[in-house]
Amino acid sequence: MRGLQDLQILVRTAERGSVSAAARELGVSPAVASLAIKRLEDELGCVLCLRSTRSLRLTQHGERFVAHARQMLASYQQALAELHPQAAPLREVLHLSMPSDFGRNLALGWLDDFQRAHPHVQLRLSLSDRLADMYREPVDLAIRFGLPPDSNLVALPLAECRRVLCAAPSYLARHGAPGCPQALAEHNCLCFTVGERLHNRWRFWRDGGEWVQQVAGDRSADDADVVRRWAVAGHGLVYKSQLDLAPDLAAGRLLRVCPEWQGEPAPLYLLCADRRQLSPTVRQLREFLRERCLALLAGRAATDSMADKQG
Repeated sequence: MRGLQDLQILVRTAERGSVSAAARELGVSPAVASLAIKRLEDELGCVLCLRSTRSLRLTQHGERFVAHARQMLASYQQALAELHPQAAPLREVLHLSMPSDFGRNLALGWLDDFQRAHPHVQLRLSLSDRLADMYREPVDLAIRFGLPPDSNLVALPLAECRRVLCAAPSYLARHGAPGCPQALAEHNCLCFTVGERLHNRWRFWRDGGEWVQQVAGDRSADDADVVRRWAVAGHGLVYKSQLDLAPDLAAGRLLRVCPEWQGEPAPLYLLCADRRQLSPTVRQLREFLRERCLALLAGRAATDSMADKQG
């Protein structure tokens, strides 16, 4: 279908910022790719790309049309999957944004497995603790802890989890373990920032009551992975999602502190701007990530249960 191929060429050109790069990936010549874009422009009656010998950028018409072109291609793949559920391989390019710690230390390995199972799926990753603007930035999906402030985004649950208070054995050997959240005022607490906000008010619950503790420390970072690494190195206490800390807890690099106090909820969501983006690829990726998260948390729960029995 020539029209679909033209749309695919346009979308890939917008993603790569180059007709030649898009042509190489799709296995066509640059001349064929240029002709496809010209054909679309003639059909639509407007300029989609401004090109020079060294650069390419989308016009305002182009930016709007590419967003619709992605949805049309996703709808076509979904139709194929419904007609031939066993025969149609997943084929899609997904731009995925996720938190730094979760992305580097958990999701990268999981996504390797996903792409081995679906070799025609291409992923473009952005690792940042800043929530991407999904209406202005070239991001299809975002993985984030907590519900987004923008209620217009579609939020698909991946895992229910909470923050846990932890420290390295070396830190606890030097400073002892706080017996309650109030004692955190006497400890070095490692905080991270998102935007301009420093997360230094840690919330805990016990027996139906809530306690909010203002904490301070000699280190903070805008990368939560850095904060976790500081904690593993013995520099202070960390208060993060149990998903992020599960491998370190299982290996004994970190130990739970004040386990009788419940940390604040930190549910993990897969976000997109429009339900029409929920293609077969996105749905299978969501289910794949959900299963991996649940398995990790189940392993952590088993470890906690054994630790309680030994204690």
